[in-house]
Amino acid sequence: MNILIGTVLIGAGAIWLWLQLPNEEWRKASYRASLDTFLFTAPRVIVALLGAGFFAELLPEEQVRQLLGTEAGITGILLSIALGPLTPGGAFVSFAIGAAALKAGASPVAAIAYVTSWSLFSTTKIFAYELSFMGRQATLTRILVSLPVPFVIAAVVSVLK
Repeated sequence: MNILIGTVLIGAGAIWLWLQLPNEEWRKASYRASLDTFLFTAPRVIVALLGAGFFAELLPEEQVRQLLGTEAGITGILLSIALGPLTPGGAFVSFAIGAAALKAGASPVAAIAYVTSWSLFSTTKIFAYELSFMGRQATLTRILVSLPVPFVIAAVVSVLK
């Protein structure tokens, strides 16, 4: 239900903003940009969701529960945090893997820690973009400042669940 409410609110906000554009030319340009984004994103989301479903069916549930389930405890969370940066690809891949792991028996804390770790420390993003754009010093500083974040989020999620 919350997803539906959020979707309606975001959609209403988008329509309101679209109507605030100063002229028809801007509205057409925004429509075209939205359509281009949809056409770019939709196939990737479909493939990622199908891939997550297939991946979830292939994951050995007993091993996932053993390594990343609630009984794995802090070890499972640490493993999730370590695996996040090693995941190649973008959000479509990492979120699909997180969803597949949840379906196969990973704890929500481990899945959230994994996605958070991937978001902050994806080696493909760091090497392909951050180092080349931001430089070594800024990248290292950001990584060091961000290091506690997956652990803090995992701790908060553990308390909230």
